[in-house]
Amino acid sequence: MKKFLLAALLFPTFILTGQITLNQADFATGGDTIRMSQSTDLTLDFLSTGPNSNWDYSSLIPSSQKVKNFRPSSSLSFLSSFIFGTFAPTRYKASYFIESTDLPIAQIGSILGIPITDVFAFSRVTSDSVTSIGFSMVASGTEIPFKSDTIEKRYDFPIQFANTTFSRGYTSIDLNPTYDAIFLQHRQHSSTVDGWGSITTPYGTFNALRIKHEITELDSIYVGAFSFWLPIPVPPSNVYEWWTNGQKEPILRIKTSTIIGTETATSIEYRDQYRGLDAGLTELNSEFNIFPNPVTDQLSVLSEKLIDKVLILDITGKEIKNITISPLTQMQLNISDLEKGVYYLKVISCNKIGIKSFVKE
Repeated sequence: MKKFLLAALLFPTFILTGQITLNQADFATGGDTIRMSQSTDLTLDFLSTGPNSNWDYSSLIPSSQKVKNFRPSSSLSFLSSFIFGTFAPTRYKASYFIESTDLPIAQIGSILGIPITDVFAFSRVTSDSVTSIGFSMVASGTEIPFKSDTIEKRYDFPIQFANTTFSRGYTSIDLNPTYDAIFLQHRQHSSTVDGWGSITTPYGTFNALRIKHEITELDSIYVGAFSFWLPIPVPPSNVYEWWTNGQKEPILRIKTSTIIGTETATSIEYRDQYRGLDAGLTELNSEFNIFPNPVTDQLSVLSEKLIDKVLILDITGKEIKNITISPLTQMQLNISDLEKGVYYLKVISCNKIGIKSFVKE
């Protein structure tokens, strides 16, 4: 009896800290809907990892929630169905498409002076991998779908501790005849499964693998009216993800940007249950942009929505400036009085909040 009790006590501990393997069934596909909470904890430790780790993020406080809708290929538009539907080449047959912020749409729209909305990313999920196969957008009211010339592999199955993968993605977006312009996106994507163990968030405690994605991107745009290529700066970024079995999305995902050697969190989201926050503050990050970055004296803010308030926070999340303004979509902020370093710009617009990092030179 004593041996049985001892085994019963030890067995749950083994399960809690055991290594896991991720496969196709652990990832979302067409028709799935996943609720994610967003947090603005700017001091979160995203670097600690390794074998048999115990990641405790139970103190996360959600500021908003959204439901990610993995739309099936059966709901493709007429135009997109030719590119990503039943009659597309096998590697371009989409398993799902989802709203995307992986293109610098705010910058593209401001450069061209045209409205760009409804940006979707298309993915294919198989027993071997998850790949990014293209995008679609609406430019000046016209839908434009486009496939990636070089397909980026985001995940390579099975996923186990110490696995490494490398992939490239290349996408050419020709906006003609809607607008005489061509946008190019070059991405390099390196992933390492650098930890395993137990993760705790407000959603619960799970066995997990930690995946670090290192992403470098070189974008440029050609505008026929100017007859030259204009580079669009995209800072190097990392994405840290904690995955478990059967949850379809990471238990926790932290995105960071590295600017002048300083890595800072730009967004935090985690798998969660309904907490009644959908009608409260929601994410604004995809609807506003700041430039130049790094910046010396004047920081430009461009938003699709009217901004009511702007706050500047230091690297610890401490409020440095609080600026209440008449609602505007464009503004210039004088930050010449700030010391050199990394800061966060927080904007509030009606029921939305957004945070982006910038470097003061």
